[in-house]
Amino acid sequence: MASLRVLRAGPGTTVQDAGRCGWLRFGVTRSGPMDWIAHALANILAGNVPGAAAIEVGIGGIELEAEGGAVWLGCAGAPFAVARNATALPSAGRVRLGPGDRLTVKAAAQGCWFYVSPAGGIEAEPVLGSLATTLRTGIGPPPVAAGDTLSIGPGTERTELVCAAEPAAATPITLRVVPGPQDDYFSEATLASFFGETYRVSTQSDRMGYRLEGSPLRHAKGFNIVSDAIALGAIQVPGDGLPIILMADHQPTGGYPKLGFVIRADIGRLAQCRPGAELRFAPVSVLLARTELFAALERLRSTLDRAASADADLSSERLLSMNLISGVCAPLDRSA
Repeated sequence: MASLRVLRAGPGTTVQDAGRCGWLRFGVTRSGPMDWIAHALANILAGNVPGAAAIEVGIGGIELEAEGGAVWLGCAGAPFAVARNATALPSAGRVRLGPGDRLTVKAAAQGCWFYVSPAGGIEAEPVLGSLATTLRTGIGPPPVAAGDTLSIGPGTERTELVCAAEPAAATPITLRVVPGPQDDYFSEATLASFFGETYRVSTQSDRMGYRLEGSPLRHAKGFNIVSDAIALGAIQVPGDGLPIILMADHQPTGGYPKLGFVIRADIGRLAQCRPGAELRFAPVSVLLARTELFAALERLRSTLDRAASADADLSSERLLSMNLISGVCAPLDRSA
């Protein structure tokens, strides 16, 4: 059976599926991908379900080698430099590695996270029903490291495919925010200041949360609340007045007021921001947030249709390139 041998992996390289759902009430972080859209796209390109396990690669990059057979990989995320056997490839698409072929992913000038999804999925033992890795708690598979061998589930022959990469976002990046639930802990003037200010992503940012640098926000009713549930994208404001946006490894509950939530459709754009990136915020309605989420899902569906159409190619060139008779036996061979 084919597998992937890890020749090199930067710090923070992990396996992530859609996340560990249903355990927040027990104090277990969901985790999952930082850029959920890129993660789903890599899986779709590989022919997997969107929430399947994939390798999340940070700016340290990764180098993989196929062993035991051919491996098909879906790749998507930041515009990193991708190469097969030192030959440059598009940063988003589907690529085939024959036995001994190597895939190299190196960080470029922009972005933080890149996803490599093997067709057939990564075979490992789930923890609480998920293969997502939470580095702070050690729940899930260990971080991906040089010398590891990743077992791959059975896949099928496919065609190589190029996917249009997302254009670089203009800076400062504007993120849309649904206000609440504790926006009443801030005066109208303070909220106007937040939505008019340009912030920067701090170096003190990680998978748990992105800290922001800029003008501190003043609390109108104090900065302590009875701890309540935290959701992805929550913007909580601690006592120093500098907002923190909670990301994939966010804690289950928090005791600081939350002035709003970055909408789900913008989480991936935020996740790809490196320290020093400039951000601005714009208030939007729940209805617009839902509309933008559905639009993002529709774009993923369009890619799914395109990938399925490519796999349905019955041209003579593709048929001649495939092994169409493997497993054929004599009709009277009862041992088959």
